[in-house]
Amino acid sequence: MVDRGASALSLPDDWPAHPDPILALNRMGSFDWDLDTGLFHMDAQAHEVFDLRPDEYDGRPETLAIRVPAPEGYRLDALVSQAMKDGSENYGTYFRIRCRDGSLRWTHTQGYIRRDETGRPRRIVGIVRDATQELDDLAARHEQASQDAARQEQTNVVQLTTAALAYARSVDDVIDVLKDTRGLTHLGATSLVMGLVEAGRIRLIAEGPAGSFVPGTDVTGIDEQYPMSEVVRTLTPRFIESPEEFAERYPLLWPHLTDLNITAAAYLPLIAQARPIGAMGLLYSDRSGFSPEDRNVLVALGSSIAQSLQRAMFYEQEKDLASGLQQAMLPRTIPSVRGADVAVRYRAGSAAGSLGRDIGGDWYDLIPLPGGRVGAVIGDVQGHDTHAAAVMGQLRIVLRAYAAEGHTPATVMARASVFLHELDTDRFATCLYAEADLATGVVQVVRAGHIDPLVRQADGSCRRVPVEGGLPLGLSAEFGSLEYPVATIELDPGNTLLLCTDGLVEQPGADLDDGMQTLTALIGTGPADVRDLADKLIDVAEERGGDDDVALLLLRRRGLDAPQSGGRLQQHVAPGDPEALSEARHMIRAAVRAWGSGERADEIELVADEMITNALMHTEGSAIVTLRVLTGSERRLRVEVEDSSSALPRRREAGESGVSGRGLLLVDLLTDVWGVEARGGGKCVWCEFVVPGRA
Repeated sequence: MVDRGASALSLPDDWPAHPDPILALNRMGSFDWDLDTGLFHMDAQAHEVFDLRPDEYDGRPETLAIRVPAPEGYRLDALVSQAMKDGSENYGTYFRIRCRDGSLRWTHTQGYIRRDETGRPRRIVGIVRDATQELDDLAARHEQASQDAARQEQTNVVQLTTAALAYARSVDDVIDVLKDTRGLTHLGATSLVMGLVEAGRIRLIAEGPAGSFVPGTDVTGIDEQYPMSEVVRTLTPRFIESPEEFAERYPLLWPHLTDLNITAAAYLPLIAQARPIGAMGLLYSDRSGFSPEDRNVLVALGSSIAQSLQRAMFYEQEKDLASGLQQAMLPRTIPSVRGADVAVRYRAGSAAGSLGRDIGGDWYDLIPLPGGRVGAVIGDVQGHDTHAAAVMGQLRIVLRAYAAEGHTPATVMARASVFLHELDTDRFATCLYAEADLATGVVQVVRAGHIDPLVRQADGSCRRVPVEGGLPLGLSAEFGSLEYPVATIELDPGNTLLLCTDGLVEQPGADLDDGMQTLTALIGTGPADVRDLADKLIDVAEERGGDDDVALLLLRRRGLDAPQSGGRLQQHVAPGDPEALSEARHMIRAAVRAWGSGERADEIELVADEMITNALMHTEGSAIVTLRVLTGSERRLRVEVEDSSSALPRRREAGESGVSGRGLLLVDLLTDVWGVEARGGGKCVWCEFVVPGRA
């Protein structure tokens, strides 16, 4: 290559030039080439560079052909000719000479072209030197740099892989990271196989390249003659450096890999906490061995993978336990409700980097109540841990019990707040309880620090229903404020009541009102079927992600199947008034026959008489008897006896005379369903009979 830099060697004007002592000290020889005569003078040091004795050289360039191979000579001639033609002042290049012992040696030359006033080249002076050591050093530096670069690339792969594995939350995540194009393939591996140790055996979880699966190796014993079994058994990595070695050491496996062009393999035990949890194999198709550095890098990588794999396994176990606990705390089944379509959904949050935080305190519940009514509950206990789930489970059970006892919605919420306050916990909970009468469509709603409900109309439009609320459960009792206002909503046939927790509404960077508007618009464009709508809302929450759980309950009132009141009669019975009691009995008998229920007239009259008698005997006030017909998918006659006592009826053993103590037993035997519900300061004992419809 021609040098066009600064001027080269400067020599005296007389010819032949005398060598500079500095050149000799640096083992450099000089030459002076007269282009007119063709004489090529070299000093003694130059003779040594060319490995020539003085008597072997006659001063002509052609004589150097005995040391300069022809291809090198052609290249040198072309280089000098080009430099003279294009006006260059100097040139320089490396070339090889053949020493007298036949070996080749690298040499470097640099020449300075001297021209006359017309620019014609007349003379070239320059130097030659032995460049063998220089190029060897350069090659060594290049080799070292290449090795350093390769080692750095491997280190980068280890670092990138380790960093990516830090986010793996499942075994599948670990495998995906390792199979990623930025992962192990940068180490030259063609494919990856991996197995986990389970009950003294190895279960394959990553099979390797397509078509490489070996039948019968889904699960293998640790004592079998397979490479992964061996590294687990010995806790020592195995590096297989040739196909022949693979065939010799593992004759059971090798016949199945012959078509995959595998030339080498590395099998590593995956050890965590001093015990093997699995094994990993890297298969190569272009490698014939492993350097000590390669082995160290792979062993270090195996250790990192083992730690990530164990962390992922622990996380999956924690998640399974958390999910199981969460599901155990939620209702196992949701009862079917006459006159309504119901859908419930739950989505666990995803608190990144925190094992066991995929569980929270969100819950839903549906409580069948007497008289075609139903209680719908949605709530959220503070926190995302097993304690929150445990508190949620207890709170759900007591709230269901209070509602089933017949207390008013406000009383249900107040008692639940007192219960949570007295519980040994520092958690509070938000809750919304809606009690719907599906016969009339009247819904009573009580809110304890929870977000408002939404109602979707039959035409698809959706609106938020503002409900005045009280403090969250647990806090209201602590601050002595147990007042929970009751709001009333009219739910027409075809309308849907939607209750949800804030995980469905809240979004990062947006306030609650914006979230409610977004949810309202989403519901308005969603499918009409409540199950499909619930699926869509949960899918949206899943796509959005987030750390918070989501609980969702949708209740759609059906128009045709909802029970409707067919007739209603009421009688006030005062204590000590035999005529009022007789009139009540007559009213019941006449109404039952008039409503076409004569087949069960005796049963209905006997049970109603027993309920009225109990109310008069065991309370100090009067009783109100109500008789009505409910029509729907089946026709029912309902009897209600209301009194001013909050004391609940209880079963008693029959007395010695055998006359008293059988009242509730008769009610239980003769009715299709019965129960008790709170009414203000008193209670209502009710029962229902399935009766045939009119012909």
